[in-house]
This record gives sequence, structure tokens and C-alpha cells, in this order.
Amino acid sequence: MLLVVAGLVINEDNHVLLAQRPKGKEMAGLWEFPGGKVNQMELPEEALARELKEEVGIDVSPGCLLPLTFASHAYPTFHILMPLFACRVWKGTPQPCEGQKLLWVPKQAWRDYPMPATSERILPILFDMI
Repeated sequence: MLLVVAGLVINEDNHVLLAQRPKGKEMAGLWEFPGGKVNQMELPEEALARELKEEVGIDVSPGCLLPLTFASHAYPTFHILMPLFACRVWKGTPQPCEGQKLLWVPKQAWRDYPMPATSERILPILFDMI
């Protein structure tokens, strides 16, 4: 089982930041909420703050992350457990630090961007929350 965290980074227009998985990574080309793996002995909120800094160059205080929901999905070779947090407060301007594309997307358009199954499963819940 792989524990990963993801952030629903929401701007003042209520648009959410989506990142496209770059070439060379598993599921390349799919869109996702920024985040990544939780290291051993790392709290999920700490992991997400670290991943948001590494992936999109923003500084987030773990205390500013609001738990929303989680997803659990079995892929053919691994299983993902993914807590999802909302983030409305950060410092800096999101930028593609790992060669990925970034877009601010209104929730009405989320389904226009193909996502990994783990994220797809929680979209209906997120529609009601945001």
C-alpha cells in the first residue's frame, strides 16, 4: 500500500490548481491535485506542505490544511490510500517546479481533464464540498 497526500489548492476565484503528470512518470499526461508520497515518520500535513513546496513552489503551513476526504484505490500493481486536504492560504505563486503543466480550473471543468482513478473516485464528493 502506498500512502500519498493531495491538496485541493483553491484560489480567490474558487478555482482549483491541477497539475499534469509529466512524461516519464507513471500515469503521465493525466491531471491531478498536487501532492505526493508520505515519507516514513512524516505526518500527512507535513508531507503535503513539503510536496507543495517541491512540486509547485508554494509555502504552506501544515496548520492551514483542512482535511476533506480520502480515496482508496487498487491499481494492478499497488494500492493507494490518499488523504485530501483543502488549502486556501499559502505564500508564493504556484509554478511548475518539476516540468509539469499547471492550470487553475473551475470545478465545472474538472471532468474535462483526465485524472488517475484515485482522484476520479472522489470528484463527486468534492463537487458538493467546494
